[in-house]
Amino acid sequence: MLPMEVPQSHPGPSALLLLQLLLPPTSAFFPNIWSLLAAPGSITHQDLTEEAALNVTLQLFLEQPPPGRPPLRLEDFLGRTLLADDLFAAYFGPGSPSRRFRAALGEVSRANAAQDFLPTSKNDPDLHFDAERLGQGRARLVGALRETLVAARALDHTLARQCLGAALHALQDFYSHSNWVELGEQQPHPHLLWPRQELRNLAQVSDPTCSDCEGLSCPGNWLGFTLLTSGYFGTHPPKPPGKCSHGGHFDRSSSQPPRGGINKDSTSPGFSPHHMLHLQAAKLALLASIQAFSLLRSRLGDRDFSRLLDITPASSLSFVLDTTGSMGEEINAAKIQARHIVEQRRGSPMEPVHYVLVPFHDPGFGPVFTTSDPDSFWQQLNEIHALGGGDEPEMCLSALQLALLHTPPLSDIFVFTDASPKDAFLTNQVESLTQERRCRVTFLVTEDPSRVQGRARREVLSPLRFEPYKAVALASGGEVIFTKDQHIQDVATIVGESMAALVTLPLDPPVVVPGQPLVFTVDGLLQRITVRIHGDISSFWIKNPAGVSQGQEEGMGPLGHTRRFGQFWMVTMDDPLQTGTWEIQVTAEGTPGVRVQAHTSLDFLFHFGIPMEDGPHPGLYPLTQPVAGLQTQLLVEVTGLGSRVNPGDPQPHFSHVILRGVPEGAELGQVPLEPVGPPERGLLAASLPATLLSTPRPFSLELIGQDGVGRRLHRAAPQPSTVVPVLLELSGPSGFLAPGSKVPLSLRVASFWGPQDLDLRTSVNPSFPLTSNLSRAHLELNESAWGRLWLEVPDSAAPDSVVMVTVTAAGREASPVPPTHAFLRLLVLAPARQDQLAAPTHSHDPVFTTATPAFCPFTLVTQGRAGAGLSGSLWWGTIGGVLLLLGLDSW
Repeated sequence: MLPMEVPQSHPGPSALLLLQLLLPPTSAFFPNIWSLLAAPGSITHQDLTEEAALNVTLQLFLEQPPPGRPPLRLEDFLGRTLLADDLFAAYFGPGSPSRRFRAALGEVSRANAAQDFLPTSKNDPDLHFDAERLGQGRARLVGALRETLVAARALDHTLARQCLGAALHALQDFYSHSNWVELGEQQPHPHLLWPRQELRNLAQVSDPTCSDCEGLSCPGNWLGFTLLTSGYFGTHPPKPPGKCSHGGHFDRSSSQPPRGGINKDSTSPGFSPHHMLHLQAAKLALLASIQAFSLLRSRLGDRDFSRLLDITPASSLSFVLDTTGSMGEEINAAKIQARHIVEQRRGSPMEPVHYVLVPFHDPGFGPVFTTSDPDSFWQQLNEIHALGGGDEPEMCLSALQLALLHTPPLSDIFVFTDASPKDAFLTNQVESLTQERRCRVTFLVTEDPSRVQGRARREVLSPLRFEPYKAVALASGGEVIFTKDQHIQDVATIVGESMAALVTLPLDPPVVVPGQPLVFTVDGLLQRITVRIHGDISSFWIKNPAGVSQGQEEGMGPLGHTRRFGQFWMVTMDDPLQTGTWEIQVTAEGTPGVRVQAHTSLDFLFHFGIPMEDGPHPGLYPLTQPVAGLQTQLLVEVTGLGSRVNPGDPQPHFSHVILRGVPEGAELGQVPLEPVGPPERGLLAASLPATLLSTPRPFSLELIGQDGVGRRLHRAAPQPSTVVPVLLELSGPSGFLAPGSKVPLSLRVASFWGPQDLDLRTSVNPSFPLTSNLSRAHLELNESAWGRLWLEVPDSAAPDSVVMVTVTAAGREASPVPPTHAFLRLLVLAPARQDQLAAPTHSHDPVFTTATPAFCPFTLVTQGRAGAGLSGSLWWGTIGGVLLLLGLDSW
């Protein structure tokens, strides 16, 4: 190993093993994977962010041997591509899913890329180290890292990842937009993350920095002085005489003398006049990004840093509990399952990393209890008892909404109740929030839905009173299971099973049709299949491809073991499973529920985005959901591509996506997938068809491909998606909320689907005062409206509490247009806490000051939550293969 020279100003003993990407001569500093269309083979902000995270994660794994497993060896990773799936398999064991980790890195990467697109950030020179605003940029950078720490310690990891993405964007831009590389520097700036250290040798406004350059490529336009500068972009602020521009086709300042520019964003002269220095800038940006991740790791500690990036194969445990007097059996069932999960998984890779508990009754709900300590969760749960109440309905959806606000993405939430919702008006909002959070909700209801007599009063109950639960379950990919008190403890075992690395297999048709079997495909990468059937069942049978069948009789059968608890059946199939087409035939009254789940590491993440190709930073603007009439791209990331039926088999590959209507399952079209980047990254892209985007509607995604020997692979997205009628952009303030403050929010609503008359409603959780100057809007095609909201934070606001602002755009009166929701997460921080500094371990450690607001606007533009590809390579040699040691003693 060759040691990297450590900056002499910060001596010390510790060192970080740096495993770097071998950067080819391609472009970098464009936002994300979609930028590859403008610069094929490029390295982007997304790549740099994810490479840095992989490097620090591998270092964590090397320094913290896995319990009960042999320690990782560095030599096992030399000379090969570094992938998240491989890291997880080596550390947690073969088949351990990296899906949550990759999704968390996707959140950081998209927050990074969004800095080039959001109206509040894309033209702010402080956020990109432009216009010689280097001191201001450093203050905003350090502020965002501080806010990342505070949000992570408050267990709001979604907010923390948004702040981290914004910070990394600025940090990486420094090396492309300033002349640090032109000065001949070979290491990251030694003071950029250390605000107590002065940024020295800064060019003043009277110092000329560039000469005129009339061509696209400007290798000689920098005047060669020793002062630190950066280029001006656009007209705000205006470029003083003699100063450098950013440069490129879209920079209006570059046409004013001195012409040209100094940015190193890409190797394309049309975008980057200093394209020839792109590789050096990207190298330093990567080193600096690894420093930033390592700084956060040292400040948070390994456990909290792992939570920040979801470096675990485990899910979270989230309960919403009805605590009225009739719920004794249900509460006991939840306690038994929670205790079983805690005891069985304690100390293992599958131990939950986050626990959420929200009680409810009538008329109240909450408070929410969140912790990462299983003993604290168990103690809190054990103190809950069934008291009072007894009548229908209850505040179930309000409690569920609170749980969704505090539950990490890609989690399961379990609701225990015996009552219908009193707050059914929240149904659509909760549906949308489950899809925004990518959380699956399962309702365990100990009530006969056909009962029409009230429990405590003699009111008449609607037979449709549980429809809101069914709507939320359908939107989230969950289910509603009706059972009885005497069976709830047995039925509740699905809690532990649903928290495993499961995929739900698509059924054709997706719902039971009398006289027609349900068909599903079993491939060689599936194990431990479980079939759940519930409802008013007369009979059922399951048949494998060889024609062997098994009925509803309890006990062992030719295909597996059947258990029955009232009207709930669970069939656990025997391994090894025969591959091919299986069938389920169900005879029942009404519409029974059927779900087939299996263990596998081969799964996929997905998100949507709008191509942005007409600016200085082409890329994909992320969305949570497609917008009607707006050209939208689908990006798919396959996880577990290292899975093989037999060692030595070729890698699985996927060819297309099937789009289906929800809930009927009618096929809406098939879309071919195109690989993006190296095949081992598993990144695929497709354009959603105009027919799908022609009208608002829900739809589901099914991924179709083949394993290494040509057998069919079929995976379904855990939740359906929705084409929404309008685009909503909701932007918050820079920094945190302080008790007693009043902060402005910005709103934009746009229609790409035709004329629309909209009512705009707002809500806040908790109920802080909120005013808006935009309550109605009439939009023509391709027209937008802007509004301003004011959020008042009371003096009594709890520190470290999460605030969610919701804006709903709905068609007026009897409009058939479904509503669209935008959600904005904010964090309350007491003034005393805002002035606290992260306690340094050395006098020269970085300190996160609060003099200047950072730039985590926490903007949700119906933003997506899925991850992008993670891969990297080890350096070994001087530049293209050397394993480096980077001293981080100064941290």
